[in-house]
Amino acid sequence: MSLVHRIRRLVEDPPPEFVFELSEAGIAWARCRGARQVAFEPLEQDVLSVSPLRDNILRPEALSERVRKIVHPNGQRRRRRAVLILPDYCARVAVLEFDSFPADANEQLSLIRFRMRKTVPFDLDSAVIRYQAQPAPKDAKRVDVVVVAAALEILARYESPFRAAGLQPGFVTTSTLAAAELEKAAGIEVLVKISGRALTITVLRNGVIKLIRSIELGEVTQDELMSVLYPTIAYIEDEMATKPSRLVLCGFGADTQQVASQWSAELGLEAAPLESRLGAPGQFNAGLLGYLESMEA
Repeated sequence: MSLVHRIRRLVEDPPPEFVFELSEAGIAWARCRGARQVAFEPLEQDVLSVSPLRDNILRPEALSERVRKIVHPNGQRRRRRAVLILPDYCARVAVLEFDSFPADANEQLSLIRFRMRKTVPFDLDSAVIRYQAQPAPKDAKRVDVVVVAAALEILARYESPFRAAGLQPGFVTTSTLAAAELEKAAGIEVLVKISGRALTITVLRNGVIKLIRSIELGEVTQDELMSVLYPTIAYIEDEMATKPSRLVLCGFGADTQQVASQWSAELGLEAAPLESRLGAPGQFNAGLLGYLESMEA
């Protein structure tokens, strides 16, 4: 069972009525009850600006208007369940490796806070932290734990317009964590995902996340991308004693095949676009499509 599916089962019953993925460009969304409906509602450029350090919602009234347009409040007092998929760069996601991971939840959280404190650029004492130990081979000596940390104020501001529209965000995740559900191939894969100027690189081994890093680029250029990609390949070769099986690209649009061919030649690796049975994953909907596929797993 997939990582996102296991977490989702802990907090959601019945399944959500809506799934939303937010980005600076707009809201990709799906209605999951009855006949599935998938669509995209654009946002004006000054509505949302992604950052892990400051308020992301610059024009809350404009975002609330778009949410109400999608949801059409039905006047019921009972809140409808929803999933929110947030931009990668608004949070910090890390994979922490432990020789042993305590069974007690309080001890787990204390240990994670200690490990994350030096690498997170905001106050962890006022942050929301969620984590999940990943499946490992029976003979594995260490435990890999995926950790998501976000400033409480940022998270609350993202949730606010959906709560105002009568929804209950029962599960909140980030775009790449949801999109990673689309990659379950054997071997070591590097998912390179672009959304606006945010670059997220994820290393997966047999579908298990081993490394994830999200940064904001000055410009989305070949040199900027390679300045992040080359060290990632070197890390894999040093830490895993092998080369990646392939690169998986998401968010490159019409340039995908050209970039795949160029990187394949330069790095000596297979390169291919991220794919989904439900449509073409792009800059603003990859998490949505990944989550929808995980619901069918």
